[in-house]
Amino acid sequence: MNRRDFLKALGLAGAGAACTVPASAVQAAPIAASSPGGDQATLFDLSQCVGCGACVEACREANANRFPEPLKPFPPMVPTNRAKPEDWSDKRGVDDRLTPYNWLFVQHFAVEHEGRAVELHMPRRCMHCENPPCANLCPWGACAKEDDGAVEISAELCLGGAKCRTVCPWHIPQRQTGVGLYLDLLPSLAGNGVMYKCDRCAPRRARGELPACIEACPFGVQSIGPREEMIAKARELAAAMPGFIYGLDENGGTNTIYVSPVPFETLAAAAPPAPGRPGLARVGDSMADSNTLAAAVFLAPVAGLLAGARQAWRAWTGQADARAAKREAPAKEDGHDA
Repeated sequence: MNRRDFLKALGLAGAGAACTVPASAVQAAPIAASSPGGDQATLFDLSQCVGCGACVEACREANANRFPEPLKPFPPMVPTNRAKPEDWSDKRGVDDRLTPYNWLFVQHFAVEHEGRAVELHMPRRCMHCENPPCANLCPWGACAKEDDGAVEISAELCLGGAKCRTVCPWHIPQRQTGVGLYLDLLPSLAGNGVMYKCDRCAPRRARGELPACIEACPFGVQSIGPREEMIAKARELAAAMPGFIYGLDENGGTNTIYVSPVPFETLAAAAPPAPGRPGLARVGDSMADSNTLAAAVFLAPVAGLLAGARQAWRAWTGQADARAAKREAPAKEDGHDA
C-alpha cells in the first residue's frame, strides 16, 4: 500500500469520528473537467472533508516532475539587500503550508459555532480569480489566466520578482531561488528565481483529465464545472446545511468556491494569515482601483511583447532542434555516428 492509498484508507476509517459536522443533504459530485464554455470553477464542500491529506499527496505526486531543481550556490544579489533568497529545496517534505514544492495544503480549524465545538478541514491553494491581479500586473507576461479560468505561471518566463505574490490578496505564489530565466540573463541584477502555485494540474487538464486532487479525494469534497453551475450548487449546499459561501465576490469573484457550515469570519479569526498560509478575510476587488487598472493597462502591451518574443524563440529553437535530429537520423540508421 502506497502513502496515498494509506491516507485514503485512514480517511475512510476515521470519517465518522473526524467529521463533527453532519454531511450535507446535497452531495456535489465531480463532473467532467473538459466542459466547454467559459470559466471552470471548483467547489469545496467543507462539511465532507475529513483532513485525510489524500489531495495533498496526489498534488505532490502529479506535479513532482515540475518542481524546481535549483542551481547552488545562488548568485549574489546586487545590491545585497535587493532580494533575499528563498530556498525550499532542502525542505521539500513540508506539507502544512504553501511552498514551491507544495501547492496545496489542508488547513485545520477547531472552533466553536452555535455553542458547540466544531472541527473543520479546508484544502487551500490558488483561488484562480476571475480578474487575477497576478496576471494583470506581472511585468514580464509570465502569469496568465487561461480560457478555462485557471491561472498559470510559466516557469520558463518567470523571473521571480514576486510581484504576483505582492498583489495577490492571499499572497499565494511562493518563490524558489536558483532556477529560471534570470540565471541566463543578469543573475545578480534581474529577478531571483521562479514563483510557483497551483495551476489546477495544467498538464492533466491539457489531456482532458481532472486535477489530481479531485480525482484522489475519497469523499467527493470537490466538484468542477462551469462557474455558474458551481455557484448554483454552492447556494444549494449552503441552503441545505445551512452554511456560508466564500469565493463568490472575494477579489471580484474567484474560480475556487468554498461552502462551510461555520461562518468564514469565525475561521478567519481562528487562523490569521501567515507566510504560506492564506487568510480568510473578506477582500474587495483589487483590480477595481483606478491606479491598479492604469498600471495593468500600461504593463499589458510590454508583458505581451516579452511573452510573445519568448514563445517565438522557444518555437524557433524547438524547430531547429527537430531539424538537427532529422538530419542525424539517416546517419544513425546507416550505422554511422552523426
